[in-house]
Amino acid sequence: MSVTIDYAGDPHIGVFSRVIKDIAIITPDAPEAFRTALQETLDVNLVVTTIQDCSLIGPLLTGNSHGLVASGLITDRERKILEEYTEVLLLSGPMTASGNILLATDTFVAIHPEVDMRQAEEIESFLRAKVVRLTLGGIKTIGMAAAATNRGILVHPRTTNQELEILETASGLPVGRGSVNMGSGLIGTGLVVNGRGYLAGFETSGFELGRIEEVFGFME
Repeated sequence: MSVTIDYAGDPHIGVFSRVIKDIAIITPDAPEAFRTALQETLDVNLVVTTIQDCSLIGPLLTGNSHGLVASGLITDRERKILEEYTEVLLLSGPMTASGNILLATDTFVAIHPEVDMRQAEEIESFLRAKVVRLTLGGIKTIGMAAAATNRGILVHPRTTNQELEILETASGLPVGRGSVNMGSGLIGTGLVVNGRGYLAGFETSGFELGRIEEVFGFME
């Protein structure tokens, strides 16, 4: 199956879904072709729900193998659906778009530099991973400026050498610059990936796909 796909004609597939290891969270109106591609390419179980009664899954949800971190504005129904699969931490305060402000693997969590100390400690304890405050190319919404698995991290092409060094030290993983959808540095908007495979927005070029495969260890 092709590793590039659209979401109802939109190449920003990471906005409408969130893949965390063996689950993919999608909305009830997700196209059938997208559902099938997730299952066959990434070998995931589908979790079907809205987040805050809307289809913007990626910016509002993230996590690792220890649990999901979600906006505190989700409904009780949405929370119960997520809790059928794993534990859920709800964020309160001015920053609740967890998929935007967090970039998580099982060993580290990079966070928006303005997240308050109490919330950072809560996230660190819940996800059982060391927290580091970070920007990528000066971008504070690091969850959209990168994509991460336990095998590697692809980051915005304007990420500085200093930011790369911090991320490599914190994560202990291969880190590389790249882009999606013909030059977009907002990696998280156009890529969903786990340890088994990946899907990129349909505008992603062959060169960009090669970089994704190199960083995440999918090169044959």
